[in-house]
Amino acid sequence: MAKGQKKPAPLPSREQVLDFVRSSAGPVGKREIARAFGLRGPDKIPLKAMLKKLQEEGLLDRGRGRRVAAPGALPPVGVVEITGIDPDGELLARPVNWPGTTTPAPRIVMAPERRGPASAVGDRVLARLTRLDDGSYEGHTVRRLSERADRVLGVYEVTEKGGFVRPTDRKLRHVLTIPRVDTGGAEPGELVLAEPQPGRGYGLQPARIVERLGRTDNPRAISLIAVHTHDIPTAFPPAALAQAEAAQPVTPAGRLDLRRVPLVTIDGADARDFDDAVWAEPDPDTANEGGWHLVVAIADVAHYVRPDDPLDRAAYERGNSVYFPDRVVPMLPEALSNDLCSLRPNEDRACLAAQLWIDGHGRLKRHRFDRAIMRSAARLIYDQVQAALDGRPDDTTGPLLEPVLKPLYGAYRLLARARKRRGTLEIELPERQIVLGGDGKVARIAPRARFDSHKLIEEFMILANVAAAEALEAKRQPCMYRVHDAPDPERVQALREFLETLGFTLAKGQVLKPAQFNQILERSTGTPHARMIHELVLRSQAQAQYSPDNLGHFGLALRRYAHFTSPIRRYSDLLVHRALIGGFGLGAGGIGPDAGARFPEAGEHISGTERRAVAAERDAADRYIAAFLADRVGATFAGAISGVTRFGLFVTLDETGADGLVPMRRLSDDFYEHDEANHCLVGRSSGRRFDLGGAVQVRLVEADPVTASLLFDLVEGGTEGAGGRPGRGRFAARGRGRKQDRHKEKKGKPKRSKDKRSRRR
Repeated sequence: MAKGQKKPAPLPSREQVLDFVRSSAGPVGKREIARAFGLRGPDKIPLKAMLKKLQEEGLLDRGRGRRVAAPGALPPVGVVEITGIDPDGELLARPVNWPGTTTPAPRIVMAPERRGPASAVGDRVLARLTRLDDGSYEGHTVRRLSERADRVLGVYEVTEKGGFVRPTDRKLRHVLTIPRVDTGGAEPGELVLAEPQPGRGYGLQPARIVERLGRTDNPRAISLIAVHTHDIPTAFPPAALAQAEAAQPVTPAGRLDLRRVPLVTIDGADARDFDDAVWAEPDPDTANEGGWHLVVAIADVAHYVRPDDPLDRAAYERGNSVYFPDRVVPMLPEALSNDLCSLRPNEDRACLAAQLWIDGHGRLKRHRFDRAIMRSAARLIYDQVQAALDGRPDDTTGPLLEPVLKPLYGAYRLLARARKRRGTLEIELPERQIVLGGDGKVARIAPRARFDSHKLIEEFMILANVAAAEALEAKRQPCMYRVHDAPDPERVQALREFLETLGFTLAKGQVLKPAQFNQILERSTGTPHARMIHELVLRSQAQAQYSPDNLGHFGLALRRYAHFTSPIRRYSDLLVHRALIGGFGLGAGGIGPDAGARFPEAGEHISGTERRAVAAERDAADRYIAAFLADRVGATFAGAISGVTRFGLFVTLDETGADGLVPMRRLSDDFYEHDEANHCLVGRSSGRRFDLGGAVQVRLVEADPVTASLLFDLVEGGTEGAGGRPGRGRFAARGRGRKQDRHKEKKGKPKRSKDKRSRRR
């Protein structure tokens, strides 16, 4: 063993693993078990074999996501039905999908609900389930599942055979029939909510329309579909709205006065709320030569939103704001998000200010947090600031160039160098902006520019977030960390094997760091595979989430990290603000005495609402792009293969970033087999290959804005194989392929092996 190298942790015994799983609150994964016993890298391989053996012996049950639990254990989150009330007045529940009746379901006692009306017997709720020492469970309601969960969002259409609703969700493949008496007055082409009814014999399922949401040709219908599909709350309770409307601006009393400091906000042109402002100066302390003093001022949302008040309950339910091209579904009412909490120029605003000092190498030396009052000197946008630094100032940036903007860039240059030394994961994938015209329709889809001004704000925010996490640890306060675990070794191994087919080597036998991935990314620059490799490296990473347990942030190469800088739009940041206020004695609105015990539940909840928002925003973007391309059916586009499956090729268009499918049935020049290990389709007769990342030309066959689906025909692409038939066009052999292959087999010619593994050897 090399000097300084850690001794491998011993493999736990079967009994130790079983005890750990049985004592866990819910199903656990291999990664959690390995972390508990200190196993790293290759040490996890025998653990995987042990877990498989325990499952085969019936000592462990395997659940979703390769997680394991004691036999009969419940998942950490599940649907339960309230079945009764015990003598102490506690609600009792039973798992809805408990298998069979021979084994009694575990006892579930529901904890009192802190938000919304109480559940009643007969209600079904999505609950977070915690296993207790006696084998029973405590349930915490995540949300009540009303009849609304069974409703289907779709488009009402009428044919000669009658009315029906075509679902907007691509996973729902069957239309619903609407009897004439159940149309609810809906007109053809309207977006509606339909409630399925009990079946009336054979045929399609009948339904009745319970709500009309407007015409689908209204551009705003696109984001409306995403809102309803993902069940995003849009209406604030009256008590929350009344509280927001009654809020008043702060006074300087008891606050650090920063109104003479020329703090500025720098955001995108389409930003709707401004929750961070920045300023910098060379550190006047002679002991910190070459260092800088920075101020990052963040909207003091905690002053207006107090724990467990109506605004807090509404914000917690949402978890975050959701952004669409035509609207925002805010976490807070507009009276706060766009007014009192927004750091608008030339208006006094409450803030929580992080004063940060860095040394000449860009390292954080010390920090201080103050409750303050500020007045933004200007609302700037990224390209405006970049133009000023490039020698093209305007009337706003001209007077700020020397006293404000150049010092900001001076501090940023040190932070950028520190970032490079730290080895942050540098994945660069093009981001496209959907620009709407005055009529609400897509005017253009353009690459979103990325300037040094973007990176400046990013680095200032990262520094403030690190300081917040450090400060809370020093004060022994609960912290809602933003964690990003190291990638799963199995994913890394799959990535390594694929990269080797392209001539790239990802190091083995060591603890991976972002720097190793960066080396691959840098080597791919300028190659045809660059974009694909960036995408695959991204897919290999773990998903970032919120947790009170510090796992570090792998992607940023940081030991501790929290979100502090966006409390207007993220509930996680509000929790961090409250912890800082309580820990440093900064006045009212701090963390409650029992809040730390609720952080695990809150972390899971806001991680879920974040995923919900990302999915809704992506769905809306896909529908906008499909609407934009609907007028270009029949046109040919350049693209790249972004996914290879047994049912076809996914293609991403170069021009718009749109994703669509070339179904296998449209590759009729040959019988194509899916080589999963090498991410390609291979023609059985011709040997033609379609590889992940390969350039193609496709023709748009169908663009459906309602379901956000694009269908392509392949015009050109693929790699010629050794078995290719000379003298034929690339896709001229329509009608050949599967039928001809079967005909040959019937005539006694030798069959090709269908075993993929035999073809890989």
